[in-house]
Amino acid sequence: MKKISLLLICFTILFKVKAQDNRPITTGVPFLLVAADARAAGLGDQGVATSADVFSQQWNPAKYAFSVDKQGFSVSYTPYLTDLANDISLGQVTYYNKVNDRSAFAASLRYFGFGDIELRTTGDPNEAARTVSPNEFALDGSYSLKLSEKFSMAVGARYIRSNLKIPSEDTDASAAGSFAVDIAGFYQSEEIAYTSFNGRWRAGFNMQNLGPKISYDNDDFSSNFLPANLRLGAGFDFILDEYNTVGVSVEFAKLLVPTPPGTGTPVDTNNDGDFTDPEDITQQEADTNNYNDYKNIGWVSGIFKSFGDAPNGTSEELKEITYSVGAEYTYQDAFSMRAGYFHESPEKGARKFFSLGAGFKYNVVKVDVSYLFSASKIRNPLENTLRFSLTFNFGDKYEVY
Repeated sequence: MKKISLLLICFTILFKVKAQDNRPITTGVPFLLVAADARAAGLGDQGVATSADVFSQQWNPAKYAFSVDKQGFSVSYTPYLTDLANDISLGQVTYYNKVNDRSAFAASLRYFGFGDIELRTTGDPNEAARTVSPNEFALDGSYSLKLSEKFSMAVGARYIRSNLKIPSEDTDASAAGSFAVDIAGFYQSEEIAYTSFNGRWRAGFNMQNLGPKISYDNDDFSSNFLPANLRLGAGFDFILDEYNTVGVSVEFAKLLVPTPPGTGTPVDTNNDGDFTDPEDITQQEADTNNYNDYKNIGWVSGIFKSFGDAPNGTSEELKEITYSVGAEYTYQDAFSMRAGYFHESPEKGARKFFSLGAGFKYNVVKVDVSYLFSASKIRNPLENTLRFSLTFNFGDKYEVY
């Protein structure tokens, strides 16, 4: 059997649909960008500047320093591509511990399973099938520290393993691996008295998944960028009274990955129109040269190039920025309702959707659910899917100033 790679599956199912004139950015292990928890999913896939919760590890670990509960544990489950299969899913478990009033550490495990795939070497339906179960996972750790009463920062480390290769007689099935770091910051103001309500401001940033490319063939040329990402967000809580709070937030995100190259420029040295001279460069050769140059970009230089390398200039760079807006109503910290909207340019992936969510808390246990409504002509793999999260908070409580 010739070598088979499931990378194409991973790219295809994670929203990135490429049209002839579009340049969506594709990366390795894109499951790292999928919202794994139901609270963030209900707010339009955002969490960099929302209030601290157990799920902060994925969005902004600096928020843990502002957690009210000393410890928290969560389990999240997201079915994937439910219209095509019933065994593809994303799961995540997270734990944090607030060491003291100023610092906290957290750890999480995120697992993306592609289900069971049957393989046959011939077209004979009677041939015994070989079953494989490709999967990917990421193991995270973070530490957050308050640098002042209103601002905290965090660093995170992540080990990534992608087991998508299928063995054959000529190749092995060794998994690809890499590591990455996150650098995050979070601001939360004190409660401010306004004319008819109190309020609190929040803001945050997170530079995620900064690390070496991931390769399945131990070959630099066949390696793929990690989904390095910059998130910026802000929010405000309308504290109407001691029971009712309405929080609104907005978030912007941009992949810190170079834009795929545009069409190359052919060279006809003597202008005879046939491109057959040895020194001529055909259109195909020009495109290949562009692609080769792109594959040779290092991950560090790729971060800096990502801000100004789009072939169509600033207008295309701006289209690479996604945004989301969300609102959350909370009653007595026991019941929440959420709504959100997420937007991505049609030329860069075409993800557009509305989301709804709710949360219910009883004693130390909280259940969150969310649902997504696609607003794009491109079908979203999470359409008609309920996402679930279960949270346990325990230990002493810290005061919120």
